[in-house]
Amino acid sequence: MIVITGGAGFIGSNIVEALNKRGETDILVVDNLTNGRKMYNLHDLDILDYMDREDFLARIKSNYDFGTISAVFHEGACSSTTEWDGKFIMRNNFEYSKELLKWCQETGVQFIYASSASVYGLGKKGFSEKRECELPINMYAYSKFQFDQYVRSIIKKAKYQIAGFRYFNVYGPREQHKGSMSSVAYHFNNQIISTGKAKLFEGTDGYGNGEQKRDFVYVEDCAKINLWFLDNPSKSGIFNIGTGKARSFNDVANAVIKYHGKGSIEYIP
Repeated sequence: MIVITGGAGFIGSNIVEALNKRGETDILVVDNLTNGRKMYNLHDLDILDYMDREDFLARIKSNYDFGTISAVFHEGACSSTTEWDGKFIMRNNFEYSKELLKWCQETGVQFIYASSASVYGLGKKGFSEKRECELPINMYAYSKFQFDQYVRSIIKKAKYQIAGFRYFNVYGPREQHKGSMSSVAYHFNNQIISTGKAKLFEGTDGYGNGEQKRDFVYVEDCAKINLWFLDNPSKSGIFNIGTGKARSFNDVANAVIKYHGKGSIEYIP
Protein backbone atom coordinates (compact mmCIF):
# COMPACT_ATOMS: atom_id res chain seq x y z
CA MET A 1 0.00 0.00 0.00
CA ILE A 2 1.05 3.60 -0.69
CA VAL A 3 0.10 6.41 1.69
CA ILE A 4 -0.47 9.94 0.40
CA THR A 5 -0.97 12.63 3.03
CA GLY A 6 -2.72 15.65 1.58
CA GLY A 7 -4.05 13.21 -1.00
CA ALA A 8 -7.21 15.26 -1.51
CA GLY A 9 -5.13 18.37 -2.14
CA PHE A 10 -3.58 19.77 -5.30
CA ILE A 11 -0.31 17.89 -5.78
CA GLY A 12 -1.42 14.92 -3.70
CA SER A 13 -4.48 14.17 -5.84
CA ASN A 14 -2.37 14.44 -8.99
CA ILE A 15 -0.02 11.83 -7.52
CA VAL A 16 -3.08 9.62 -6.91
CA GLU A 17 -4.05 10.09 -10.56
CA ALA A 18 -0.53 9.27 -11.77
CA LEU A 19 -0.54 6.08 -9.69
CA ASN A 20 -3.99 5.14 -11.02
CA LYS A 21 -2.66 5.46 -14.57
CA ARG A 22 -0.13 2.79 -13.62
CA GLY A 23 -2.94 0.57 -12.40
CA GLU A 24 -2.14 1.28 -8.74
CA THR A 25 -5.20 1.64 -6.52
CA ASP A 26 -3.86 0.23 -3.23
CA ILE A 27 -3.69 3.77 -1.87
CA LEU A 28 -4.50 5.25 1.53
CA VAL A 29 -5.35 8.95 1.31
CA VAL A 30 -4.76 10.89 4.52
CA ASP A 31 -6.26 14.37 4.66
CA ASN A 32 -8.56 16.80 6.45
CA LEU A 33 -11.87 17.06 4.62
CA THR A 34 -13.32 19.82 6.76
CA ASN A 35 -13.46 21.60 3.40
CA GLY A 36 -15.65 18.94 1.83
CA ARG A 37 -15.27 20.42 -1.64
CA LYS A 38 -11.81 18.87 -1.77
CA MET A 39 -13.56 15.57 -2.44
CA TYR A 40 -13.95 16.72 -6.06
CA ASN A 41 -10.20 16.12 -6.41
CA LEU A 42 -10.80 12.43 -5.69
CA HIS A 43 -14.26 11.65 -7.07
CA ASP A 44 -12.89 10.40 -10.41
CA LEU A 45 -9.97 8.49 -8.85
CA ASP A 46 -9.65 5.08 -7.20
CA ILE A 47 -8.23 4.59 -3.71
CA LEU A 48 -8.40 1.77 -1.19
CA ASP A 49 -9.07 3.83 1.94
CA TYR A 50 -9.29 7.28 3.49
CA MET A 51 -8.22 8.42 6.96
CA ASP A 52 -8.30 11.74 8.76
CA ARG A 53 -4.84 13.24 9.31
CA GLU A 54 -5.15 13.30 13.11
CA ASP A 55 -6.39 9.70 13.25
CA PHE A 56 -3.47 8.64 11.08
CA LEU A 57 -0.95 10.34 13.36
CA ALA A 58 -2.53 8.75 16.42
CA ARG A 59 -2.30 5.30 14.86
CA ILE A 60 1.34 5.85 13.95
CA LYS A 61 2.11 6.76 17.55
CA SER A 62 0.27 3.67 18.80
CA ASN A 63 2.18 1.33 16.45
CA TYR A 64 -0.98 0.40 14.57
CA ASP A 65 -0.51 -2.41 12.05
CA PHE A 66 -1.31 -0.95 8.62
CA GLY A 67 -0.06 -4.03 6.81
CA THR A 68 2.64 -3.59 4.19
CA ILE A 69 3.30 0.04 3.27
CA SER A 70 5.95 0.63 0.62
CA ALA A 71 6.03 4.42 0.53
CA VAL A 72 4.63 7.62 1.98
CA PHE A 73 4.13 10.71 -0.16
CA HIS A 74 3.85 13.45 2.44
CA GLU A 75 2.06 16.33 0.70
CA GLY A 76 -0.18 17.41 3.58
CA ALA A 77 0.42 20.79 5.22
CA CYS A 78 -1.12 24.15 5.95
CA SER A 79 0.02 25.92 2.78
CA SER A 80 -1.35 29.39 3.47
CA THR A 81 1.42 31.97 3.22
CA THR A 82 -0.79 34.46 5.09
CA GLU A 83 -1.20 32.28 8.21
CA TRP A 84 0.78 33.79 11.11
CA ASP A 85 -0.28 31.45 13.91
CA GLY A 86 3.19 30.03 14.39
CA LYS A 87 2.16 27.43 16.96
CA PHE A 88 -0.47 26.06 14.57
CA ILE A 89 1.86 26.07 11.56
CA MET A 90 4.76 24.38 13.36
CA ARG A 91 2.51 21.71 14.84
CA ASN A 92 0.90 20.93 11.49
CA ASN A 93 3.88 21.29 9.17
CA PHE A 94 6.97 20.64 11.29
CA GLU A 95 6.10 18.38 14.22
CA TYR A 96 3.70 16.22 12.16
CA SER A 97 6.37 15.75 9.49
CA LYS A 98 8.99 14.74 12.06
CA GLU A 99 6.69 12.13 13.59
CA LEU A 100 5.89 10.69 10.17
CA LEU A 101 9.53 10.59 9.07
CA LYS A 102 10.53 8.89 12.32
CA TRP A 103 7.87 6.23 11.75
CA CYS A 104 8.99 5.67 8.15
CA GLN A 105 12.59 5.15 9.21
CA GLU A 106 11.55 2.74 11.95
CA THR A 107 9.33 0.70 9.62
CA GLY A 108 11.45 0.77 6.45
CA VAL A 109 9.16 2.95 4.36
CA GLN A 110 10.24 5.35 1.60
CA PHE A 111 9.53 8.96 2.59
CA ILE A 112 8.95 11.45 -0.23
CA TYR A 113 7.80 14.86 0.93
CA ALA A 114 6.81 18.33 -0.19
CA SER A 115 9.06 21.19 0.77
CA SER A 116 8.73 24.56 -0.96
CA ALA A 117 10.78 27.05 -2.95
CA SER A 118 9.38 29.64 -0.53
CA VAL A 119 12.32 28.75 1.73
CA TYR A 120 14.40 31.01 -0.55
CA GLY A 121 12.32 34.04 0.39
CA LEU A 122 12.66 36.72 -2.26
CA GLY A 123 15.50 34.80 -3.87
CA LYS A 124 18.03 37.58 -3.46
CA LYS A 125 20.78 35.05 -2.81
CA GLY A 126 19.74 32.62 -5.50
CA PHE A 127 17.74 29.41 -5.56
CA SER A 128 20.33 26.74 -4.94
CA GLU A 129 19.76 24.02 -2.35
CA LYS A 130 22.26 25.63 0.01
CA ARG A 131 21.86 27.20 3.44
CA GLU A 132 23.22 30.57 2.32
CA CYS A 133 20.36 30.93 -0.19
CA GLU A 134 17.58 30.26 2.33
CA LEU A 135 15.77 33.17 3.97
CA PRO A 136 12.06 32.38 4.55
CA ILE A 137 9.79 35.40 4.98
CA ASN A 138 6.54 33.84 6.31
CA MET A 139 5.56 31.11 8.77
CA TYR A 140 4.69 28.59 6.06
CA ALA A 141 8.12 28.96 4.48
CA TYR A 142 9.80 28.86 7.88
CA SER A 143 8.07 25.58 8.80
CA LYS A 144 9.24 24.02 5.53
CA PHE A 145 12.75 25.36 6.04
CA GLN A 146 12.97 23.97 9.56
CA PHE A 147 11.87 20.52 8.42
CA ASP A 148 14.45 20.59 5.63
CA GLN A 149 17.03 21.46 8.27
CA TYR A 150 15.89 18.50 10.35
CA VAL A 151 16.19 16.23 7.31
CA ARG A 152 19.71 17.48 6.70
CA SER A 153 20.65 16.60 10.26
CA ILE A 154 19.66 12.93 9.89
CA ILE A 155 19.82 12.08 6.18
CA LYS A 156 23.41 10.80 6.15
CA LYS A 157 22.54 8.18 8.75
CA ALA A 158 19.10 7.36 7.36
CA LYS A 159 18.57 3.72 6.38
CA TYR A 160 15.73 4.39 3.98
CA GLN A 161 14.91 6.96 1.31
CA ILE A 162 14.21 10.56 2.29
CA ALA A 163 13.49 12.83 -0.69
CA GLY A 164 12.24 16.40 -0.34
CA PHE A 165 10.99 18.59 -3.18
CA ARG A 166 11.12 22.36 -3.19
CA TYR A 167 8.25 23.08 -5.54
CA PHE A 168 8.28 26.40 -7.34
CA ASN A 169 5.04 27.85 -8.77
CA VAL A 170 2.91 24.79 -9.53
CA TYR A 171 -0.20 25.07 -11.71
CA GLY A 172 -2.67 22.69 -13.29
CA PRO A 173 -5.80 20.61 -12.65
CA ARG A 174 -7.25 19.90 -9.20
CA GLU A 175 -6.36 23.21 -7.55
CA GLN A 176 -9.83 24.76 -7.47
CA HIS A 177 -10.16 24.28 -3.69
CA LYS A 178 -7.16 26.51 -2.91
CA GLY A 179 -8.98 29.82 -3.30
CA SER A 180 -6.60 32.77 -3.05
CA MET A 181 -3.64 30.34 -2.87
CA SER A 182 -4.38 28.97 -6.35
CA SER A 183 -1.92 29.60 -9.17
CA VAL A 184 -2.02 32.74 -11.29
CA ALA A 185 -2.82 30.52 -14.29
CA TYR A 186 -5.96 29.34 -12.49
CA HIS A 187 -6.98 32.89 -11.58
CA PHE A 188 -6.31 34.19 -15.09
CA ASN A 189 -8.39 31.36 -16.55
CA ASN A 190 -11.37 32.20 -14.32
CA GLN A 191 -11.03 35.92 -15.06
CA ILE A 192 -11.01 35.36 -18.81
CA ILE A 193 -14.11 33.16 -18.55
CA SER A 194 -16.04 35.57 -16.30
CA THR A 195 -14.96 39.02 -17.53
CA GLY A 196 -12.82 38.51 -20.63
CA LYS A 197 -9.88 40.21 -18.92
CA ALA A 198 -6.87 38.85 -17.05
CA LYS A 199 -5.88 41.27 -14.29
CA LEU A 200 -2.14 41.80 -13.82
CA PHE A 201 -0.27 44.20 -11.58
CA GLU A 202 1.34 47.27 -13.05
CA GLY A 203 5.11 47.41 -13.13
CA THR A 204 7.13 48.18 -10.01
CA ASP A 205 10.74 48.09 -8.81
CA GLY A 206 12.05 48.35 -12.34
CA TYR A 207 9.68 45.78 -13.87
CA GLY A 208 7.35 46.69 -16.73
CA ASN A 209 3.62 46.02 -16.55
CA GLY A 210 3.10 42.30 -15.98
CA GLU A 211 6.79 41.56 -16.40
CA GLN A 212 7.32 40.20 -12.90
CA LYS A 213 8.67 36.66 -13.34
CA ARG A 214 8.35 33.28 -11.65
CA ASP A 215 9.31 29.69 -12.43
CA PHE A 216 6.01 28.01 -13.32
CA VAL A 217 5.91 24.20 -13.32
CA TYR A 218 3.04 21.94 -14.42
CA VAL A 219 1.59 19.70 -11.72
CA GLU A 220 1.66 16.55 -13.86
CA ASP A 221 5.42 16.99 -14.26
CA CYS A 222 5.68 17.21 -10.46
CA ALA A 223 3.72 13.97 -10.14
CA LYS A 224 6.04 12.23 -12.62
CA ILE A 225 9.06 13.29 -10.58
CA ASN A 226 7.47 11.87 -7.44
CA LEU A 227 6.92 8.54 -9.17
CA TRP A 228 10.50 8.50 -10.46
CA PHE A 229 11.75 8.72 -6.90
CA LEU A 230 9.29 6.01 -5.90
CA ASP A 231 10.93 3.78 -8.53
CA ASN A 232 14.43 4.76 -7.39
CA PRO A 233 14.48 4.27 -3.62
CA SER A 234 18.25 4.68 -3.37
CA LYS A 235 17.97 8.38 -4.29
CA SER A 236 17.73 10.73 -1.32
CA GLY A 237 18.19 14.46 -0.83
CA ILE A 238 16.46 17.83 -1.10
CA PHE A 239 15.76 18.97 -4.65
CA ASN A 240 14.33 21.99 -6.48
CA ILE A 241 11.31 21.16 -8.65
CA GLY A 242 10.81 23.71 -11.41
CA THR A 243 11.59 24.28 -15.06
CA GLY A 244 14.72 26.27 -14.34
CA LYS A 245 13.36 29.15 -16.42
CA ALA A 246 11.41 32.15 -15.13
CA ARG A 247 8.46 33.34 -17.22
CA SER A 248 6.56 36.60 -16.88
CA PHE A 249 2.95 36.98 -15.76
CA ASN A 250 2.32 38.42 -19.22
CA ASP A 251 3.49 35.11 -20.72
CA VAL A 252 1.06 33.16 -18.55
CA ALA A 253 -1.87 35.48 -19.23
CA ASN A 254 -1.23 35.43 -22.98
CA ALA A 255 -1.06 31.62 -22.93
CA VAL A 256 -4.48 31.50 -21.26
CA ILE A 257 -5.87 34.03 -23.74
CA LYS A 258 -4.49 31.96 -26.63
CA TYR A 259 -6.08 28.82 -25.19
CA HIS A 260 -9.52 30.45 -25.06
CA GLY A 261 -9.08 32.30 -28.34
CA LYS A 262 -10.27 35.51 -26.74
CA GLY A 263 -9.59 37.96 -23.95
CA SER A 264 -7.25 40.79 -23.04
CA ILE A 265 -5.00 41.98 -20.22
CA GLU A 266 -5.89 44.72 -17.74
CA TYR A 267 -3.12 46.19 -15.60
CA ILE A 268 -4.08 47.28 -12.10
CA PRO A 269 -2.16 49.27 -9.44
